[in-house]
Order: sequence, then structure tokens, then C-alpha cells
Amino acid sequence: MKLLSWVPLLFSTLLATAAAATPSRTATRRGSSSFVSTNGPEFTVNGSAFKYIGTNAYWLPTLNTNEDIWNTLANISALGIKVVRLWAFNDVDTIPENGTWFQLIQNGTLTVNTGPNGLQKLDTCIQMAEQHGLYVILSLTNNWFPFNSTSTSTPQNNSLTRNYLSNNYGGMDLYVRQFGLDTHDQFYTNESILTSFMNYTTQVVSRYVNSPSIFSYELANDARCNSTLPGSNTCTTQTVTTWHATVASHIRSIDPNHLVSSGVGGYMCTDCPKLYPLTPAPAPPAPSPAPGKKKRSKVNPVTTEQILRERSERRRRNREAAKRAGTLVEDGVRIRGRWVSTATKRQESSSAGSMYDGSYGVDSQDISNIPDIGFSSFQLFPDQQSYGPDDPNVAPWQNTLQNGDQWITSQAQSAAAVGKPAALTGFGVVTQSNAPAFVPFNSTSAPFASENPNSSTTYGVTTQQQSDTYTSWLNTGIAAGLNGIIQYQWGQSNLTAEPGTTVSPTSTTGEQSTPSSAGETPSPQDQTGETPNDGYTSNGSNNVQQVLGSAVQGIAANT
Repeated sequence: MKLLSWVPLLFSTLLATAAAATPSRTATRRGSSSFVSTNGPEFTVNGSAFKYIGTNAYWLPTLNTNEDIWNTLANISALGIKVVRLWAFNDVDTIPENGTWFQLIQNGTLTVNTGPNGLQKLDTCIQMAEQHGLYVILSLTNNWFPFNSTSTSTPQNNSLTRNYLSNNYGGMDLYVRQFGLDTHDQFYTNESILTSFMNYTTQVVSRYVNSPSIFSYELANDARCNSTLPGSNTCTTQTVTTWHATVASHIRSIDPNHLVSSGVGGYMCTDCPKLYPLTPAPAPPAPSPAPGKKKRSKVNPVTTEQILRERSERRRRNREAAKRAGTLVEDGVRIRGRWVSTATKRQESSSAGSMYDGSYGVDSQDISNIPDIGFSSFQLFPDQQSYGPDDPNVAPWQNTLQNGDQWITSQAQSAAAVGKPAALTGFGVVTQSNAPAFVPFNSTSAPFASENPNSSTTYGVTTQQQSDTYTSWLNTGIAAGLNGIIQYQWGQSNLTAEPGTTVSPTSTTGEQSTPSSAGETPSPQDQTGETPNDGYTSNGSNNVQQVLGSAVQGIAANT
């Protein structure tokens, strides 16, 4: 195994070494149309507009055999999916005995693993994706790491191994801890951390400069001011925006062939000052549109007033439908025969909420307008985040559906105002069957697992409600003009299982097992396993695959 170590002063030497060690790739000259690029609000490939349905498989490089990687990608491709999003980071603070790892971060010193259980695994994924006609979004770090150390990163409620959960790959908080710091946003502002992180991105990005299968380099998953570690009082939307601009510029200086994306959750700050304000020059006279095409008009950014107006209109429609059905629920107080809104309702109606006021330290419009950011991205996970107030006149799952629809249309509008493509890079809802495995992104335990007190609580939507919600979100996204929609997450079975890895042998009770003594071999029935389930897997769900298959056809017809 070849290991490369550095300190900040060795940056230039590192870059040269990385370039020399770059594996062979399909040669494509700079500017070739085989790379994914943008033309205003569209993705283009080979001169044609490109829209896609995708899936998340953060765990793909950690599968135990190349055959498993190949078969997983083959199944994804067979459904018509075109883009796979995965983790291009796997940070540890202690070298593990088993499994895959990409980078050791220990006491302010970093070592990259370029061996067969390191970045060569990522190489394999990229090469095989290209052979299957798939594009890959490489996410470079994660906002979430709710563990004190990778050596003690076993989730609290079960025996899940490192790399099973999406938040168990290291990330921002691991950097902060290993550099002796204590607030999450020091990842964005500390020069030593910034230099070290950009050195790691150099190692990854320089490997794939000439690979047409890279869709984009995603700077971070769901970056924000806080995580398990708290944010400081000085972290603002401009802190996070500045970091994105700095790292995006660094990546583009290494690889001008590929797009760079942010990976943020899409949180807005409608009234925040902007580092990259929307100040377009006067547009030249536009040619007449082609027959059957509407002339594209200017799109305004999302405003708080707009969000409140849309919510009010949706609430009115729901009330009218409930009146007709005889199920109207009044949520105010009756005074002299008239219903008057309660104080709580009045307060809710005066604010669009934390998703739109910069509370998370994220201004997705400002980030999207950074020149080196190729497209706007956002996420949708109602089990982790509220996307709007609930309406008592519709069922809880319908609130989830409707708030999600509004979130999607708002994000499409925001991207259109910037003039760039938009992609939903992760969406999902937890079903009742998946609820026992559900672990929130900033948690180490499953609140509805059988051994927890909440296990008697019925949580999640039904399979049919999930299908209806996904169908609505996909159709809304396609109609709103999203250029890409990525489901979270793919599920794969019949995989090679090895103790201590992402896919470990399972016992007949379904719990992961480890040998009782060194060298012990699991029984034959335990030799296969399946990909991780953090509450969102599509494994065993024909409904999800059918919905995605229909969306593949729908977005193709809309291209």
C-alpha cells in the first residue's frame, strides 16, 4: 500500500506527485463535448441537452469485491438511471484492520491511502461507471460525523460497522477535532485545515481530469455552520459562501474539464446581503423562439412574501376541499361566532421559517451564483427537517408531500434566477418497514429500533404513501424544470460479506455478526449481505424502482 503524507509547506510537491501517480484514464482533450458542461440553465453532453434521474450509493467504494461494484452499477444502469452520487472521502483517525479508508487524519497530520483498499477502490468505481454509461458525482466531505473518533464509531444501538452509515466516513468535525479545535465552522476558516482539505481534493481531482464519467465534484454534503460540534457566534452565510468559492476555485484550477457543485441542503436567506448578488447586464434582444417554444422570461429570486403567499393559497385550497368532504378542522378560537387565528398561527404566518432566513448559515442562491459553481443543488429529507408548517386539514404524509412540492418549485425558481441548472441531489422519506433501521444524519442510534423505548411507536409512511410522495416530487421537479433528480438511496443484495466491513455477515436474526475468534469463518448462509439501510434503502422495494423507472421516461420526454 502506497501512502503519501504532507504538511502545508509541501503543497506544490504534493501536486506534482499526485499528477505523476494519476491512473490511466480515457484520454479526452480539454473542451471536449463528451464532458458534462452547462449552457445557461441546461446541462449538455456531446452538444445536446442532458437531464437525468440518479441515485445515491455513498457506500459503493467500500463494497468487498469488484464484482459487487460491477453488478450494482449494472443494475442501476438497467433501470435507466444515469448519475450515481457517492462519497469520495473516507477519513479515519486510526488505520482500521478491515475495510476501506482513503485518508488518515491524526493530530494535524494527514496521510492519503492510494493503495488497493484506498483511492484505487474509487478508481474502480469510476472506471466501471464509465463502462456502464453512468456519470458520477464525487462528494468530497460531509457536514455530519456524530462520533468522537473513528476508532469508537460503532453506533450506539447495534453492531453496525464503520462505513455502514453515511455519517461514519469522517468529515468536517473529524478535521476540527484532530487539529485540536472545537467549533464546527473552524473547518471553513482555519488556514491549516483549509490547506489540508484542499490538498486532499488535489489528490482526488487530479486522478480524474480526463475522465468523462465524472459529472461533478461536490464540495461537501449539506455544509452548514453547525454539526455535532457547535458553530461559533461569528459563523454567517458569508462564512460558508466564502469557503465554497475558495475550494471551487482551487478545484477548477486543477481540473477545468468538470463541473463543481456545492452539495448544500438548499437553505435560503432571502434577506441576507450577498457576496455574489444577482446583477446581470442588460440582455441583448432575444431571437424569436422556435415554433411551439415559449420565450424565456426573466425569473426573480425567491422572496419571503412569495413563500407566505403560496402557503396561504395552499392552505385555502385544503380548507375548501375539507369543507366539501365534511372534514374541516378549525385551528383558531371562536369569538362571537367567528373563527379567529390563534397567536401561534399569526406568528407562523409572519415568518417563512428557518429554511429561508439563514439560520443554518447557508444562502444557497449566493453559493449557486459563485462563478466556479456549475449548478444549483439542494436536498429534501422531511424526516430530518421541517419544510413548512403542517396543515391540520390534510394527513401528515400529505403535508410532507405538499411541503416538498413547494420546496422543489422554490429551488427551481432560485436556480433559474441565477441562470444555472438545478439538481435535487438527495430525497427520501422513511417507510414503516424501514423505520427500525432509520438513523438521522446527525445521530448514532436508531430511535425506532426494537431495543429502544420508541420501538412501540408506529413511525413512517406506508409503502403506497411513499410511492405517491415520490411520484409527486418527481413530477413536480420535472415540470418545474429541474435538470437532475437523485433518489436516496439505492439498495443492493447478494453481496460478498466480510467481517468488519460495510457488508458484514449477518446472522439468522438479521444482526451483524463477527467471528468469536481470529480466523473463524462465518457459516455458509452468512456469506452474503446487502448494502446499508439507514432508513432509506430501496432494497426490496419494487414500488420505488417502478417510480424511478417512470421518472426516467418522464424526464427524457421533457428534455
